[in-house]
Amino acid sequence: MKENLSINLKNTSKFIPFEEIIAHAQQSVRHLDTLNNGTGLGNDFLGWLSLPDDILPQLERIEKTARHLRSVSDTTLVIGIGGSYLGARAVIEALSHSFSPLLKTKHHDVIFAGQNICEDYLAELLELVEGRNYSIIVISKSGTTTEPAIAFRILKDHLERKVGKLAAAERIIAITDAKKGALRSLVETNGYETFIIPDNIGGRYSVLTPVGLLPIAISGLDIRMLVKGAKSMEELTRNNKHAETNPSLLYASARNLLLQNGKPIEIMVGFTPKLHFFSEWWKQLYGESEGKDGKGIFPASVDLTTDLHSMGQYIQDGQRILFETMISVKSPVKKLTIPLEKDDSDQLNYLAGKRLSEVNHNAESGTVLAHNDGNVPIININIPALDEFYSGQLIYFFEMACAISGYILDVNPFDQPGVEAYKKNMFALLNKPGFEEAGKKLKERL
Repeated sequence: MKENLSINLKNTSKFIPFEEIIAHAQQSVRHLDTLNNGTGLGNDFLGWLSLPDDILPQLERIEKTARHLRSVSDTTLVIGIGGSYLGARAVIEALSHSFSPLLKTKHHDVIFAGQNICEDYLAELLELVEGRNYSIIVISKSGTTTEPAIAFRILKDHLERKVGKLAAAERIIAITDAKKGALRSLVETNGYETFIIPDNIGGRYSVLTPVGLLPIAISGLDIRMLVKGAKSMEELTRNNKHAETNPSLLYASARNLLLQNGKPIEIMVGFTPKLHFFSEWWKQLYGESEGKDGKGIFPASVDLTTDLHSMGQYIQDGQRILFETMISVKSPVKKLTIPLEKDDSDQLNYLAGKRLSEVNHNAESGTVLAHNDGNVPIININIPALDEFYSGQLIYFFEMACAISGYILDVNPFDQPGVEAYKKNMFALLNKPGFEEAGKKLKERL
C-alpha cells in the first residue's frame, strides 16, 4: 500500500498549540459538511469534489486524442490563462525532465501561450513554430477572454497559412462550453474536436478535467495515476470527520489560526525547482478563492535553496507577518553523488560520497530550524516522491483545504469578482464598442 501525503505541524507549535489547531479543525468539520451537502456559498461550482470518479469515463478518449496529436506533430501549443493552464503546467514541469526542450532524444514539446499579451513573447513563439510541426489546444469557456483569444487568433491564422485550413482544423482541439460562447461557435464552424468544461467546475479547480489532463497526457505523463492519487486523497479528506487524520482540515485550520495571530502572508516553499509552477498554481487557487471582501491570506512563494540568497534574508529577519508552507519531497528520481577532490581546495571533501539529496535535505532541515528560531511558523507537507500519484494527492489536498478555508473566512471560494475590474478598464482604454464614455473618463485620469 502506498504511503500518503502527510502534514506536520510541529513547527507551528510555539505559535499555536497543536490542541488548538485540532479543536479548530474539529469545529471546521461543519464546513466539510457544507461542501458535501452543497449548502454553502458557490454551491453551483462543486463538481470538482467528485472529479476523481466522474472523469474516469473520459480518460480513454483523452489518451486517444493525446496519442493522435503526438503522432501528427512534434509540438503542442496550449492556449489558456489562469486555471486554464496553471494546473497542467504545474504537473508537466514537476514531472518532466528539467531540460527536455534541449534534449536530442525524441520527445513532444508542450508550450504555453495566451497567459500574457506580450508582443515579444508571441512574436518569438511564431518564430519558433515556423520550423515546427505543431498542434493547438485552446482552452476557454467563453472564447472571449482577451489574452487567450488574441493568442488563438494569431496562432490559428499562422497554422492555417502554414498547413492549410482543413489540415489545421484536424490539429486544433478546443476545450470550451458545451453549448455557448465564441469558441463554441468556432468549433461548430470549423469542425474542431472538442472537450467540455463542465458548468459546475471553475477554472482553478479544473486540473482533473480535460483542461489539465489533455496537455498532461500529451506530455507523456500517466493521467490515470494522477487521477488515482487524487481519488486516494478524496477518500482521506472528503468524508473524514476526524480532524487529527484529515490533512486538509488541519492545513485549513492551521493557516487561518496563524492569520488570526498576525500572520497574513503565506509563503509556499519547495526545495526543488520542479515545484516552481506548483507554487504558481497554488497562488492562483488561494489568491482567487480567498482574496475578497477585504479578507484572505496573501499567497507568495520562493524556490529554495536559490531564494535563500535573496528572499531568505527577509524571511529570517524582516517583519514577523508571515508563515511558510513547505513541500518536502522524500526521494528524488535521479541519483548523483559528490566526488572526492585530492587537493580539497573548495573544502567540500567532507561531503564526498554523499548524495546531493542528502545535502539538500539537510539544507531544508537547517532552514526550518533557522526560520523557526526567527519566529516564522512552518507547516510541513510531506510527500514520498514527486510523481503522478502524489501530484494528484497534492492537487486534491490543496483544493479541499482551499474550499474549507474559504468557508472559515466566510467568503465564496468559487468566484472571482475582482478579476473583472482591470478588464473593464482595458476595454474602455482600447475603445471597445460600448465602453466609449468610460474610456474618456479613464483617459482623463491618466
